This record gives sequence, C-alpha cells and structure tokens, in this order.
Amino acid sequence: MRVSVFDYGAGNLHSLIKTLARDGARVEIETDPSRAARADVLVLPGVGAFGHAASRMSAGLADMRSALGDGLPCLGICLGMQLLFDGSDEGEGAGLGVFSGRALRLEGGRVPQIGWNTIEDGDDPLLEAAPLSIAYYANSYVCHPDDSSSVHAWSTHGDARFPALVRSGRTVGVQFHPEKSSTAGVELVRAFLSEAAR
Repeated sequence: MRVSVFDYGAGNLHSLIKTLARDGARVEIETDPSRAARADVLVLPGVGAFGHAASRMSAGLADMRSALGDGLPCLGICLGMQLLFDGSDEGEGAGLGVFSGRALRLEGGRVPQIGWNTIEDGDDPLLEAAPLSIAYYANSYVCHPDDSSSVHAWSTHGDARFPALVRSGRTVGVQFHPEKSSTAGVELVRAFLSEAAR
C-alpha cells in the first residue's frame, strides 16, 4: 500500500510517518498535491496554518477533490481535518469541500488547546476497532459542519463542544493527533489503513 503524506512544508512529520509505516505501508512525503492524490491512501497531516496549507494545495485542488470523490481513502489530522471543509477563519484559501462548513476559532476555554481531552459519543467503525476514550490535541481552531450527521465523535473544551471525528465514505477527519495519542491512537491509524486496504 502506497501512503502519500501531503507536506505543506510546516513541521516535523516523523511520528506520523513512523505510525503509518508500522504495518509495512510504503509512506511517501509528497509536496505536489496532484501526485499526492494518485497514491493508494492520502494523509493530510496536522501541522501548520490553514492559509499556507491551502495555498500549497491550490495547484492540485481539483485533482484532490476528484480523487476523494472517486473513493480515495483519506485521513485528515487536525489541520488536515480542517482542510477537508470549505474554508477557515484562520486564513484565506479554499479547502477541499468534502464537508460543508468552516473551521472557526475555538472558544470556551484556554486557546490553544494543548493536551489530553476525552472523546465523546463515538459511533464510527474506527472507534469500534480501536476504542479511544482520550486523545491528544494541539489546536486553536475547530470545524463547524453545516450538517452534524457527518460527525461521529465529539470533544468538549471549556463550554464548547466540537467535532472530534468526521466521516464521509472513505474520507475521515480527526481533530486530535492519533500519532501522539498513545497505543489507542496508533491502533486507530492501523484500523484506518486496514479499512483503506479493503
């Protein structure tokens, strides 16, 4: 399985790559969004700012949208999840629009949210395969979908409740960092890759 991690040029991807490669997947770092969309699995990592990442993605935005529409398995992590939406108040540029809605600044508690938080009301097959009750977050923005039926798990920060996991077919977004969420987080990534291989 060829897993393409789309690199926005904004951070250390070492722990994510190590997690993805655990079961023998061939992990490639790709800076060209069109080439990234031609892999067996696409991963949008969770490091960087929306405007910069959207700018890096813009040249291949149509190719990525088309590939996801055709069923390319995709895992969006933190910022990567936000890029699956239409846009963000964090910066200019278009997201992939897999989910209708925007990323808005997290309110209701200290920002950025850095540390462990609980996963609530999970009803996704990935959470059944890898029961994850607590996960590691590092974020200042959260997604606000127009239709909450895409939300398959939630978290709460202060008095703000926000999506922890969203899904549309073979596209999954998680606001937390599974690669930093101990054994259960690693198991969730492995469950995603197992699902993608089917």
